[in-house]
Amino acid sequence: MTITLTPSARDYIAAAMSKQQGVGFRLSIKKTGCSGYAYQPSVVDAVPASHECVTVDGIALYIDPLWAHLLTDISIDLVEDMKSGLKQKRLVIENKQEAGRCGCGESFHLDKKE
Repeated sequence: MTITLTPSARDYIAAAMSKQQGVGFRLSIKKTGCSGYAYQPSVVDAVPASHECVTVDGIALYIDPLWAHLLTDISIDLVEDMKSGLKQKRLVIENKQEAGRCGCGESFHLDKKE
């Protein structure tokens, strides 16, 4: 499993973990959105049972075993968007297994049926 964090994403996640007193960062996927799937990252305050732990640049990443097959070889970056005159930061996950994203970029779909 290869997960890459850009320096800005690493700093953002570390700051969120510190602020929320988290022990790690959970990566999961949920079925939702106009394209079918959406990434569901979150700070966790306890080690999730049965999750694989991968440490990247000092950050403990907990991988949801249900979606581990879709979370291999991903890259996580932090982007800043200007929306309605406000600067907003959000994590963007790049995944080679995606076949495409919806127009807003919040959900994705795969080539094959899951």
